[in-house]
Parts: sequence; C-alpha cells; structure tokens
Amino acid sequence: MGDLFLVIFTSLIQIICVLVGVAFLTLLERKILGYIHLRKGPNKLGVAGLFQPFGDAIKLFSKEQTLPISSNLVIFYFSPVINLFLSLLLWVGVPYFSLNLSFNLSFLFIMSVMSLGVYTIILAGWSSNSSYAMLGSLRSIAQMISYEVSLILIMLSFLFYIFGFKLLNFYYYQVGSWFIFIFLPLGIMLIVSLLAETNRSPFDFAEGESELVSGFNVEYSSGMFAMIFLAEYASILFMSMFCALSVLGGSLNSIFFFLKVGLVSFLWIWVRGSLPRYRYDKLMYLVWKCYLPVSLMMLVFYVSFLEMFTLFIFM
Repeated sequence: MGDLFLVIFTSLIQIICVLVGVAFLTLLERKILGYIHLRKGPNKLGVAGLFQPFGDAIKLFSKEQTLPISSNLVIFYFSPVINLFLSLLLWVGVPYFSLNLSFNLSFLFIMSVMSLGVYTIILAGWSSNSSYAMLGSLRSIAQMISYEVSLILIMLSFLFYIFGFKLLNFYYYQVGSWFIFIFLPLGIMLIVSLLAETNRSPFDFAEGESELVSGFNVEYSSGMFAMIFLAEYASILFMSMFCALSVLGGSLNSIFFFLKVGLVSFLWIWVRGSLPRYRYDKLMYLVWKCYLPVSLMMLVFYVSFLEMFTLFIFM
C-alpha cells in the first residue's frame, strides 16, 4: 500500500508540474512569436508578463459556457475532458530510475495513447453538428492515418537498436553517441512526424483558421476550449521530451536533458512563427510518396547492418 501511495502521489506531482510547464510554455510561445513579429509579446501582467498564463486561465474558466442546441451534448461535453486526460496519461510512460512507473512496454503504451487522441478530435467535431468542425475532424483522421504509418516504421529502426520497447533503453544506448547522428535522416523525419502528431504549424489542418474558421474546436468556449488548449500544449511538451529522449542523448540524470526539452519546444514555436501552412495534398505527398518508402528502405538498411555486425562479432 505504501508503494501504491507513493506512485499515486508522485504521479499527481508530475501532473501538476506538467500543467505549470504548459502554462509557461504558452508564455514562451507568445514571447517568441512577439519577437519574430518585432514586438514584445505579453509584458503587462507581472514582471515581463510572468503572470499572463494565470490571467488567461482565470479569464477562460470564468467565461460563460455556450452549448449548441443541435449538438450531441454528452459527447460534446466529455470530448475535451477525455482529450486532456489522454494528453496527461502520456506522461505515465516517462521513464524513472526510482519510484514512479517505468515499465518494459512503455513505448507501445505511448503509441497506443497517441493513437487514441485522434478519437476525441473526431468526436468533438462530429458532436458539434457543425460543417466546419466536421471537416476539421475528417482532416485529422486522414492526417493520423498518413503520418502514423511512417512514424511507426521510423521508430522500428530505433527499436531494433535498443532491443526492446522500454524507453529507458534509449538513455543506455546513447551514452556513446546520440541517435540523431547515427540515424541522421530518420531523426529529422521523426521530429517532422511528431510535429504533425501535435497538429502544429505547418501541419495544423484540423485547425485551419483561414478556411475552417477554427476547425474541430469552433463551437467550444470557456473551460472546454481551455481543456483542448491544455491538451495540445501538454502533447507538445511531451513530444519535446520524447525527441530529447529518443534522438538527443536522453541524459535523464542531467540538467542538460531539460535544456534539450526546452530547445525542442523552442523549435516547435520557431517553426510556427517561420513557416506557412502546408497545402493538404502536399502533406499526403510528403508522407505517402517520400517518408513511407524512405523509412522502409532505412529500416531494411539498419536491420541488415545490425545482422552483419552481430555475425561479425560472433565469428
């Protein structure tokens, strides 16, 4: 019972830290986008705008909640809650040396939860009973099917090298050299695929403001919109952690690990401020005609190389 209590207690602390991290990630994004646009960003609330995220949260949760009469109210209401729950559930797979959960199939767990996230977007769009929201949902389905096929094939090359599905193995196998150098093309492809996973610019087709008003979340307001917002930024923070762990050394017992996470988060924001939205057919072309064949060829190459290296050792 003591161990169970410690696991629950540490998980709660982790969730609180993630939510605080998300709050300041939004501040970081607004500051960086401000400087990209040659302006200051939020700087009124607190010293250099430090209390701005808390002001935004209070504003959002205190606003009136609107519920469309023609919507399916139960699904409409619970979709953002489940979306936020799944985004926070991803953090259970973060490896620890002690206490909290660190299990052997943590990679499979993370991929399963990532795949479940799109169902909440589909249900949110469908239950809104709005044409724009439904179009955003349909786009997210097509996008998920497209990039997750190549994402799994990219990750298979890494998994063959770490001999298992445990995320902690990424740390052990990168002591000598980072995977971003060993798997050079695949490492960059992985980062781009995770960028598409979080529905961020230039792949934010489910939330295309220019043609879909706001996409799948167009009918949401107040606290439910805040939950969708929190879920998206919690996913960005998690993907930054996953990138730092899988291709940038993953030095979990070092302060440099958190600096790497911050650097990848900065990259996410920098891409948003620099690149325009992709055309939808170009994403499909990129994934099916470029990433899929390249990831398959690289998988064959790395598995063959590994087999030859093993035979050479045992000869």
